[in-house]
Amino acid sequence: MPDIRINRQHQLGLPAARKIALQWAEKAEEKFDMNCSYEEGDAQDTLYFTRSGIKGTLDVFPNSLDFHAQLGFLVSAFKDRIETELIEQLDKMLSDAPAKKRKSAAKKERP
Repeated sequence: MPDIRINRQHQLGLPAARKIALQWAEKAEEKFDMNCSYEEGDAQDTLYFTRSGIKGTLDVFPNSLDFHAQLGFLVSAFKDRIETELIEQLDKMLSDAPAKKRKSAAKKERP
């Protein structure tokens, strides 16, 4: 069975990455009639998705998204097209997300 694997690094933290994964799930359910379920964890979340001809997971970490899908025989003919669209979607969602605010290492001087 052909697989699609996509890994994207980010600096968003788990809460913001979780929002992206949930947005992706919503679009997948609406546009592709996917069945999605989401499990939140302390250090990692997992989004499970399935429909006829495809099943997989999107593992959500504080610093990366790991997408893995298994394609059935008929859907595998569209692997390149599906992979290209997924990469574009994930890259756009990550680039549109606000960066995680970092605390300054330097102490502020008081007047």
